[in-house]
Amino acid sequence: MTDQALVVFDGVVKSFGSFVAVERMDLDIRKGEFLAIMGSSGCGKTTTLRMLAGLEAPTEGEIRLAGKRINDLPTWRRDTPMVWQSLALFPFLTVRENVEFSLRMRGVEMAERRQRVDKWLDRMQITEFADRNVAHLSGGQRQRVALARSLVTEPEILLLDEPLSALDAHLKVRMQTVLSNLQKELGITFVYVTHSQSEAFSMADRVVIMSRGRIEQIGNPQEIYRAPRTKFVAEFLGSSNVFAGKVSAADGDAIRIATPSGEFDVARNPAKTLAKGDKATFVVSGDRVQLSNERPVGVNGMQASVVGEEFVGATAVIHLEGVDGLELKAQKSHDELEQINLIPGAKIWVSWRAEASHILPGE
Repeated sequence: MTDQALVVFDGVVKSFGSFVAVERMDLDIRKGEFLAIMGSSGCGKTTTLRMLAGLEAPTEGEIRLAGKRINDLPTWRRDTPMVWQSLALFPFLTVRENVEFSLRMRGVEMAERRQRVDKWLDRMQITEFADRNVAHLSGGQRQRVALARSLVTEPEILLLDEPLSALDAHLKVRMQTVLSNLQKELGITFVYVTHSQSEAFSMADRVVIMSRGRIEQIGNPQEIYRAPRTKFVAEFLGSSNVFAGKVSAADGDAIRIATPSGEFDVARNPAKTLAKGDKATFVVSGDRVQLSNERPVGVNGMQASVVGEEFVGATAVIHLEGVDGLELKAQKSHDELEQINLIPGAKIWVSWRAEASHILPGE
């Protein structure tokens, strides 16, 4: 991956009548990067992908690919193949015929077609299914056919619209590894639309979080997880505890914020200047929260009631409720929870260090 921009969205707006699906987007997609665009339904992520593919035209602004304006360029002249959520394979064709379809449409000679198709069948480990009808393949095998069909033209960029959503959990994890390794080996740009945090964070170099047609935050997965910019991003991730209040003390590096749940010491965020009396919102990730039966000493602490326990494999998410009704989450290993009273309704102490908190700069 380089810092060179392969795709530029320059002031792009997309409206459908009076409804604005994408609001004035400025976005650079770097050459050779794996970029994931995520958000809830209706946030504009798929519309953004469709504009890049040429399936929708921007209402305003300009989209450039390799420095060339492509607003009015038809889909078949963009070289921006897409892997669809439905895969959109031709059910009446064999695996080989599906993969070679785009080469045939481009007038590639038969000998070269066969050579390139064989290369991609082998690369995607589906050579043995070459003469089989795609309707007789498993979900993972069809996924590989769709990838081979898109990549056989050796494009600079590949667009993927929730391609793993129809797969079962085990196969989804395997295909995440396939996609991630493939992108690194090829060095081409992947633009991947998903609503799944685990998919985006496990594969992408950078993640774009969208809400109501706007970009809320762009960054690498660790930046977004540990340092969300807005309350929307923090709540969208689902792993953060969000506290809102007013600054009661601001001396040097020490910030104290009074909230309905109590007063807490918070690490100063250099991206946001705060003074006494200012409104402030901070978050604490669930994996940085400690639970105990006894009142903690020397750290932030509050008492909460156990609501329930959610088993998530090697860890568990404990759902809690503060005295003011604030919903809290703590993600801990099962060993850490052995000595804690987790009976629903039980009172336990929730604590965290000031350094574990993050003041939202965008609030």
